[in-house]
Amino acid sequence: MPLADVAALAQTIRAEVAKGVTGQEAAIDHLLVALMARGHVLLEGPPGTAKTFLARCFAASLGLDFGRIQFTPDLMPGDILGANLFNFQTSQFTLTRGPIFCDLLLADEINRTPPKTQAALLEAMQERRVTLDGEAHLLPAHFMVVATQNPIESQGVYPLPEAQLDRFLFKHLVDYPDHAEELAIVTRFGTRALVTDPAQAGIGAVVSIAELDAAARAVEGVTLAESVADYIVRLVRATRESADLAGGASPRAAVLLAGAARARAAIEGRDYVLPDDVKALSGAVLRHRLMLSPAAEIEGKQIEALVAALVEQVEAPR
Repeated sequence: MPLADVAALAQTIRAEVAKGVTGQEAAIDHLLVALMARGHVLLEGPPGTAKTFLARCFAASLGLDFGRIQFTPDLMPGDILGANLFNFQTSQFTLTRGPIFCDLLLADEINRTPPKTQAALLEAMQERRVTLDGEAHLLPAHFMVVATQNPIESQGVYPLPEAQLDRFLFKHLVDYPDHAEELAIVTRFGTRALVTDPAQAGIGAVVSIAELDAAARAVEGVTLAESVADYIVRLVRATRESADLAGGASPRAAVLLAGAARARAAIEGRDYVLPDDVKALSGAVLRHRLMLSPAAEIEGKQIEALVAALVEQVEAPR
């Protein structure tokens, strides 16, 4: 697929999602980049900011098989993965598939379930397969996790372990809409029942699986110059050398940032990555992979500001 067609495809998806979701352009772009880069997205924001509805509209615009899991404290790994159950009629064990067997999985309020259940997603997110009773079961090639969490509440929540966070390509911070966007939302939906189904907003599939496959192959052909690759490595290594950070980003972060930069370039119709692609995505790729040092916490420093400072300090290629 020509890169001009990839850019047009991305714009078509944006326009379709916008039929139901007002604003949230940055979140939609991160979802698009993650889709093209075959990554996963964590949406963090206060209740009522359309995180769940955004994921539903995004899946509907792609025509993908959508699955949703409402994470709760009593959720067990088997509730996500499924299990081999004995069939008394055939005297054999048969696989009862869990909701994870889908194209796009919404892990709603993922931090409301204990780490043992959260860990059920690790293999699926990294290898796109599930192992049950020693047998591997492949997930769809387009398998993608969009997880949500509420940063406000501290009761009844379990912070995501580092290994789980590292599987997410992006952590996108969903904020309240501005005045104009909120006015548009109220004007549009304030006179009728709450719209929760993308079909009610007129959203339908605007791309095919074949087109998504072709777009993903086009992304793989985007050129990543050695100087830009070196810039990515230096930026990631700088997080490990900062005195304000107790733990830096892993090599996986560098690999994922490079893949995401390729996808962003393709969505903009370019066959090469610019340092600006790396800069634009670095915050969403790095923010959930870093920890403040005790001294930095006492001083009240913030991860967001530290990442922005590192992006400015590490010299980008010209």
